Amino acid sequence: MPRVVVLATGGTISSRRAGGAVTAVDDAATTLAGVAMDGVAVEHRDVLRIGSYRMTLADARALAEEVERQLHRVDVDGVVVTHGTDTMEETAILLDLVRDGAEPVVLTGAQRAADAADADGPRNLRDAITVAADPAARGRGALVVFGGSVWAARGVRKSHTVDLSAFTNPAGAVGGVHSGTAELQRVSPRPAPLALPTADFDSVRVDVVTAYLGSDDVLLRAAVAAGARGIVLAALGTGNAPPGVAESVAEICRAGVVVALSTRAAAGPIVPIYGAGGGVDLVAAGAVPVALPAPQARVAMALLLSSQRTAAEVVAALDVYA
Repeated sequence: MPRVVVLATGGTISSRRAGGAVTAVDDAATTLAGVAMDGVAVEHRDVLRIGSYRMTLADARALAEEVERQLHRVDVDGVVVTHGTDTMEETAILLDLVRDGAEPVVLTGAQRAADAADADGPRNLRDAITVAADPAARGRGALVVFGGSVWAARGVRKSHTVDLSAFTNPAGAVGGVHSGTAELQRVSPRPAPLALPTADFDSVRVDVVTAYLGSDDVLLRAAVAAGARGIVLAALGTGNAPPGVAESVAEICRAGVVVALSTRAAAGPIVPIYGAGGGVDLVAAGAVPVALPAPQARVAMALLLSSQRTAAEVVAALDVYA
């Protein structure tokens, strides 16, 4: 019989309403109550009990360590993490980047609180356990299971604030769960695993700066002044920015700060084709085009920067990991 360990971190799936607000109060045992699983042995552990909007890099590191600790047990076939949806995509990419074995880690949560009459948490949790126990999930790294769909961690993002099908990925779903059965299709490519983050990960500062109509370099410079060792520029379209930004990016890169070039668009790659401050100029200034959405690229950069790599080594590694 396959064995799955459920690690609880809080989120809406463990939340109840009191005093006019919803907060995470249920422990792992309570969250699992009523989630009957035939043919799967289920254990549970409490790691955190907070809304994911309150999570820090230190919290994510502690969770990654616990995931790997459980998955290195010879009797465990998979791990499920119950997690708030707000930052699930960031935790998912961290767990995916450091997963060094075949056993899967599956993240899930809920859009409706545990005490809602139509709570979606139990179904999502049941589906996540089903996927984690399925041999076909091996070798896939981290997955997000939500609303009946299975998503690879790389590129997944929360795309709706309240809809029960909260997540999407431009690459498409890698499977689904129907009537208690997982159906997994293609395997998304993943780079070689990175080492687990060290304590330096907790405090490394990487900021996301979004370009917008009429924006300038003020927020870029503010990030540097605040101590950022890396910046993810969520640029316009295919990787463009308003006048003056490219010049500041060049100055920032010369100072040893790593700048990644992402897009604020919902899907599509960075394609440096425009001059006059566009993507061609930003890349020439030292910005590194990345494929991940900005929040995930930030986590990847933080992991690389906190691993004793030089700025030049981080720049080279971003092409592989972000």
